[in-house]
Amino acid sequence: MSSAVLNDRVTRYARDVVSGKVPSGELHRLACKRHLNNLDNQRTDKFPYYYNPAKANEIIDFAETLTIAEGEEPKPLKLLDSQAFDLGCTFGWFKCSNDKRRFRRRYKSMARQNGKTFENGIIGTYIAGFGGYHYGKLFTVATKKRQARLAWEEMSKFITIDDDLGDYFEVKDYKSTVVAVNTNCTIEALSREAGLEDGFRSIYSSIDEIHQHRDNKIYKALYNGTRSLPETLVSMITTRGDNLNSFCKEMDDYCINILRGTATAEDFFVDIYCLDPDDDIWDPNNWSKANPFISADPERFETLKIDAQTAKDMGGSDLRDFITKCLNMWVQNADIQFIHAGKWSECAGDRTLEDFRGQSCFVGLDLSSGGDLTTYALEFAEPTQDGKEKYYIYSHSFMPRGRLEEHIATDLAPYDIWEQMELITVTGGLNDFKNDYKFIIRDLKRVQEEYDLTFLGIGIDPHNADGILSDLEGFGCPVVLITQSCKSLNDATVDIQLLVKSGDIEYNKNDELLSWSFLNATIVRNSFDEVKVDKKPGARCARIDPVDAIVDAHACRLKNKQEVIVDIPSEMDNYLEMMGWKTK
Repeated sequence: MSSAVLNDRVTRYARDVVSGKVPSGELHRLACKRHLNNLDNQRTDKFPYYYNPAKANEIIDFAETLTIAEGEEPKPLKLLDSQAFDLGCTFGWFKCSNDKRRFRRRYKSMARQNGKTFENGIIGTYIAGFGGYHYGKLFTVATKKRQARLAWEEMSKFITIDDDLGDYFEVKDYKSTVVAVNTNCTIEALSREAGLEDGFRSIYSSIDEIHQHRDNKIYKALYNGTRSLPETLVSMITTRGDNLNSFCKEMDDYCINILRGTATAEDFFVDIYCLDPDDDIWDPNNWSKANPFISADPERFETLKIDAQTAKDMGGSDLRDFITKCLNMWVQNADIQFIHAGKWSECAGDRTLEDFRGQSCFVGLDLSSGGDLTTYALEFAEPTQDGKEKYYIYSHSFMPRGRLEEHIATDLAPYDIWEQMELITVTGGLNDFKNDYKFIIRDLKRVQEEYDLTFLGIGIDPHNADGILSDLEGFGCPVVLITQSCKSLNDATVDIQLLVKSGDIEYNKNDELLSWSFLNATIVRNSFDEVKVDKKPGARCARIDPVDAIVDAHACRLKNKQEVIVDIPSEMDNYLEMMGWKTK
């Protein structure tokens, strides 16, 4: 066995975290578990990547040759094991197809003053001087030039304090630029306020404190410019903020889904250091989960204790700042979440529609207004030993090609991958932006016939449905008009929440789109405390159409039990007449 394998600091640390030997929060533990799971599956058809511990050790060893200039006197850099894990994991994984680095994106979130920017400085110096790429562009980026210079200054300090390293670089402070002499790569600090625009083709970009970014334009400008490069790294670092309607929150949620396995992004390294939702925020034993660097030094940790006491005594903005900046937790009302992510993951199973061939089900149909997701859902019921029912849910979505391309360019959701996974059917060409509802109804009919299904009822929001109501008659089952109000949807919404909580709902574990939509959904209430699902406030890209379709299917089932079924054509004709539409 090679010395690199024996001295694999990355894997050894991951095992210590997963085993509980090193205390950590759930999300950091999932990052370590992801590495271990990847090791078990490497070099396979389903997982065409491999881990090279020698390459992981290379950047770790490089980092520990650097000198820390800041302080009373220079001192050698010594990585924490958690830092060695994040650096080594990022640079230790490769693609089997071309032996290039696997990870092209990186998201690391932790409490402030724990070395995030410092770590990005290590990465930039390593790639520019010793990454093997010539004439490459590297950027440190933020909304403000002052913030953008922080990671740049970390690189500058590494270089100017070390005579040997100084031979490899030329620092031009007045231009916020560093030139690597042996590779001709340049490192430049850029900011939005200074006119950061599209078109940058960077082999490395450090994007600092994304909780300060108004939107995803900087990230998209940099990441979209890297597609033609065989290797690149867009490294985002942040402490969580207090704006839940932000690009940072959207990115954070997406990265959590990657760690939980409800989203697939094999090119994305993610690690999040934070307290768990049920942790006592005043217990110092929990603070190391978000503060590995501060917790490693007694003096720094004592300062954190003082800050905690101040926040506890003063409350208000001080408390809010302590929770976000010192514990790396979002300040939010858990009561608005539709379902708990952990409980949802526990409902995942291996069964598919094939396992329900010949059975009966209720259908839910959510029609988008225009060209966004349109979804149909099927809900099957199975009796349990205690006389109750357990449910299996299935959904399939549709989107026109033109709209899909728009969303790929602007959203974080991997619509192109979901198309490949056959979770979305894409219709039309690049110039098509409106869903073909007739095509969707035909596909629903195909599924009914292919799997010999009996539809017991179809629940549908009457909004946007006038063009297909007559087509629904062909299914030979009642249609229930599900008004999208809290009063109408309350019972079905609450029932699904309870079913997920008790584990009495099952879905296929590979349906990432369904999981993504369930984790996007929040709860809104009316004055009577009745509820329905809605998108996260301000999150324009957080789509919940599959959830709406599931709720409609379940509402149809509940109304069927109450024997309140809409009869076609009498009730439908009444509805159409009320809306001013002609009937046959």
